[in-house]
Amino acid sequence: MGGRVERRLGRCHNIDGLRAAARRRLPFPIFDFIEGGAEDERSLARNRAGFDRYLLMPRILQDVSQVDLSTTVLGSEVALPVIVAPTGMPALFHHRGEDALVPAAARHGAIFTASTMASRTIEAVAAASPAPKWFQLYVWKDRAVLEDFIDRCRQGGYDALCLTVDLPMTGNRERDLRNRLTFPPRPTAAGLLDMLRKPAWLWHLETKGPVLPANLAGHGVETIGDLSRYTERQLDKAVTWETAAWIRERWGGKFLLKGVLRADDARRAAEAGVDGVIVSNHGGRQLDQVPAPIEVLADVVAALEGRAEVILDGGVRRGTDVLKALALGAKACMTGRPFLYGLAAGGGAGVERAFEIFAEELRRDMMLAGCPTVASVGPDLVRRAE
Repeated sequence: MGGRVERRLGRCHNIDGLRAAARRRLPFPIFDFIEGGAEDERSLARNRAGFDRYLLMPRILQDVSQVDLSTTVLGSEVALPVIVAPTGMPALFHHRGEDALVPAAARHGAIFTASTMASRTIEAVAAASPAPKWFQLYVWKDRAVLEDFIDRCRQGGYDALCLTVDLPMTGNRERDLRNRLTFPPRPTAAGLLDMLRKPAWLWHLETKGPVLPANLAGHGVETIGDLSRYTERQLDKAVTWETAAWIRERWGGKFLLKGVLRADDARRAAEAGVDGVIVSNHGGRQLDQVPAPIEVLADVVAALEGRAEVILDGGVRRGTDVLKALALGAKACMTGRPFLYGLAAGGGAGVERAFEIFAEELRRDMMLAGCPTVASVGPDLVRRAE
């Protein structure tokens, strides 16, 4: 088994290779759950196309005999400026879920971000490695749930809390509607036939127990029906800056807002004392027809004037994507789908391969661009394409 996985992953020379391998191993409704965006998926497409609007301007005759990918993000030393984004229920794509993702991130010196909708508990993720970890928080109407999550994160030693601010309700994800995606899956006839063609995935789904957000198990969520009703009932549509201030005060540690696209919102976040801003459109899964994060990154960085660190989240697939984001002022990039591709393609080994690809590409790209360190990457390295 290990040899087959190794050979399969060895043929994955980039993130798109892992994506193709994941597609072969997952039923199409489940793969579409990773891939899909909202409505016409224009924002989803812009997330990738946006990087093409910038060109790299390499420096010549620089000593790049040693290239150092390390940097600091919110005071944590990292070996790679790539952060694992929060993703819901990763055990749906491979039964090990966070048990594969967290140790792989630690081995590569990267920050892992656990989701409110994680398939492992806050405590289990915290125990999986001593490396830096963040937690992503949704705002529920029931403040007791928020207080519980915040207190558990503090006790678990999480380094930062990320408040998602672009989800007062779930976006209109039409792929999932067309596929009639539910959990446990009750797919269309075509979807059921495809699931039967993926016996390994189906066997693990049937034998490892239901895949549900583990952190909500103590709040009456025992089935996917419970989850749908709970989410619909609990997502707070009245979240304001005052809510964010209350959460920040309750938490008392490093605090980021995830889902910022406007410069004026970034300025207000800085005035509110946040430590970091994550420029994100939720992977194109919320409001369609919004800009790609890379398109507004420079504006957000300029508005913050160094008062908060900036993370770019959206469309990152290549080392050159990371390099462009760093040049435009991001401290690091956050990405989720590439690591889910790796997870689906080969479990822990697949996640390791995703990290290796990013590190190999970024090291090569920095060398070719004449940048021996992350600190040497500056705005002169990019220009807008004509």
